[in-house]
Amino acid sequence: MELHAGGHSHVSSKLPSKDYESLDYDVCYNKPFSRMLASRDKKSLWGQEVVRWLVTGAIGILTGVVAVFIDYFVKLLTKWKFETIDKSLVECTPAGCLAIPLLILMTINGVFCLVAGILCAIEPVAAGSGIPEIKCYLNGVKVPHVVRLKTLVCKAVGVLFSVAGGLFVGKEGPMIHSGAIIGAGVPQFQSIAFKKIKFDFPYFRTDREKRDFVSGGAAAGVAAAFGAPIGGVLFSLEEGSSFWNQGLTWRSFFCSMASTFTLNFLLSGINGYGWGAFNQPGLLNFGVFSCSTGTEECNLWNIQDLLIFIAMGFVGGLLGAWFNALNKHLTVHRILHVYSRAKHVRILEAVLVGFITTSVAFFGPIYLARCKTLPVGSTNGNDTKPYFCQDGQYNDMATLFFTSQESAIRQLFHLDGAFSLTSLGIFFICFYFLACWTYGASVPSGLFVPCLLCGAAYGRFVGELCRMLGYQHTYHGHICADRSRIPSWAELCA
Repeated sequence: MELHAGGHSHVSSKLPSKDYESLDYDVCYNKPFSRMLASRDKKSLWGQEVVRWLVTGAIGILTGVVAVFIDYFVKLLTKWKFETIDKSLVECTPAGCLAIPLLILMTINGVFCLVAGILCAIEPVAAGSGIPEIKCYLNGVKVPHVVRLKTLVCKAVGVLFSVAGGLFVGKEGPMIHSGAIIGAGVPQFQSIAFKKIKFDFPYFRTDREKRDFVSGGAAAGVAAAFGAPIGGVLFSLEEGSSFWNQGLTWRSFFCSMASTFTLNFLLSGINGYGWGAFNQPGLLNFGVFSCSTGTEECNLWNIQDLLIFIAMGFVGGLLGAWFNALNKHLTVHRILHVYSRAKHVRILEAVLVGFITTSVAFFGPIYLARCKTLPVGSTNGNDTKPYFCQDGQYNDMATLFFTSQESAIRQLFHLDGAFSLTSLGIFFICFYFLACWTYGASVPSGLFVPCLLCGAAYGRFVGELCRMLGYQHTYHGHICADRSRIPSWAELCA
């Protein structure tokens, strides 16, 4: 930390060199190395290459399994939590005992956030998304414990409790870190934590070889999160790695395909589509965008919408930039006043964020939302919540707060006439600032889905406003869908 005139302080941009070392990515060409190469025949070289590809496939499969583990238990814990709250609301509504469901929700979310915070106290590098740390590793900076097995356990278990605990975070960023850890660990054929796990195969234990497998693991994490093998390779190539070759391109793609295939196969069976149905390519599903009549006669958008889309994208970019600026100031504040203190302070901050988020999500739909008539049906699922509304009605704001973020995005994209301008505006403001505050707390967290949901709420607000002003030349559902998607991507890119 450096002090400047006026007594103001800021965090120095220089990293503490005593905590960081560089990785040796250069091949040491010397006489022993030359003799080792000369002693190996063609058969041993082919055998090593076969093992390299088998290990690459194993990294992809294990990354897919970890993604299924996280997704399954997030849904399980979230379903149990909301079923418990819904039951409490039904029992307490006639008697007016509002404090009981609030206490239950506070307790559940508080315990989940506490578990996530404790795991990050055990292994601090597991906090956040892990993407910056993996970028550092791929560029030659050895961040302590960043690819350890203990970090993987704390990251995978912690993120499912963060998401299930109601924090406005995503699980996609931590998947990239998890895949990178698997990529670093599997080829070593040994474990620092479990010293008895050791095989005599030392060929992939150099920093150079380990780096390439980490690149493949990061690509597999992206592929598992979004169902995009090519996107995973491009992420690793463009955003992470500074060292690349053609062989690594094919191995990363193979690793990404193995990850996506494994996740698709397992999730399709677990979610009831049937084993081998392959209906779940990734952790995200935004529903099917089709015309209301089931035909292709309606227009998704026309040239009149382009100016509106441009303006929305511009505003979405500004909102994203402001989000980054606010989060930067919060990060500096945390470094000076939170991270510099004992570990229990970080845990308490995570629990405090959970309590504040829970209070907003609980009281907002009660006092600020509107009850609306239930829709006839939806091809993309109907997760509306009654929440103190009469029979045949639902609470539009509770429909966004009391469900998973992926489900809330689907409702914003597809549920026609479902949300009032007031509810959308309040939800956007609350979600925007709470997501900004949450990101950087000492819990495993991602930012991809929160940015999409925040932008989708803003876009749906504009879509509903245009509809109220009589600008509805195309099918209403597509106006809302298009105007929700465009600012979602704009804010995410910013």
